[in-house]
Amino acid sequence: MIFQSTEHYIASPELALAVNAAVTLEKPLLIKGEPGTGKTRLAEELAASLGTELINWQIKSTSKAQQGLYEYDAVSRLRDGQLGSERVGDINNYIKPGKLWTAFTAAKRPVLLIDEIDKADIEFPNDLLHELDRMSFDVYETGQRITAIQRPIVVITSNNERELPDAFLRRCFFHYIRFPDKDTLTQIVLAHYPTLQADLLTAALELFFDLRAVDALKKKPSTSELLDWLKLLVAEQISPAVLRDKQHQGGLMPLYGALLKNEQDLALLEKLAFMARRAGR
Repeated sequence: MIFQSTEHYIASPELALAVNAAVTLEKPLLIKGEPGTGKTRLAEELAASLGTELINWQIKSTSKAQQGLYEYDAVSRLRDGQLGSERVGDINNYIKPGKLWTAFTAAKRPVLLIDEIDKADIEFPNDLLHELDRMSFDVYETGQRITAIQRPIVVITSNNERELPDAFLRRCFFHYIRFPDKDTLTQIVLAHYPTLQADLLTAALELFFDLRAVDALKKKPSTSELLDWLKLLVAEQISPAVLRDKQHQGGLMPLYGALLKNEQDLALLEKLAFMARRAGR
């Protein structure tokens, strides 16, 4: 398998190499990077390019590793027993397969996305070590062993909100998605908006990179937020001239709410804009 950029996803040579290396080694691919740099989209495009199923396990702060294997609904079984239901006789009626179970038993090799693993508690990655290593687990209530028909392609994303255990990291192939440079970002934008006016794109990218260069920003705007902003600029028919005027006259960019996501950053930009206007007098 050779993964490369797709029609709607621009992968750097380093990222494509990481994907192919992880598949060759049959190790989980651990992807880190700023929010909005396309980590989740990578798994979606990888599955689409292979013509296979994407199994998405979205991790939350309350997620437990056991949920990825299966869940046993003892409460429902107790209730059905009290009601005299015939379902009680078969314990399988109360076992719900998790995402790993689904991936292990898929007829065609799927892509299993474990999305934002760093949201869970610190024990979550360690609790998955055995299953990801051996590609099997036991269902204790039935004595059944679930073994992978074929090893799924595992993509794990992290926003770096917390450190992952060393034992877990050793079992992964790691890649950090660096924020794209101007040329790469231009390719990404054109993959989404191929008819975008060149002058508008140039002016927008200048403003966007100027904004990201402000060191004191609490949250720098991401690629996905740039795409949202460009969509709004086109919808509102904002001209390149307007963007350049805002940039040179020390004003906030139009529709800044697509790029700035907290009041501290907005206050900082307003202060910088005020200082730039005073300096220009």
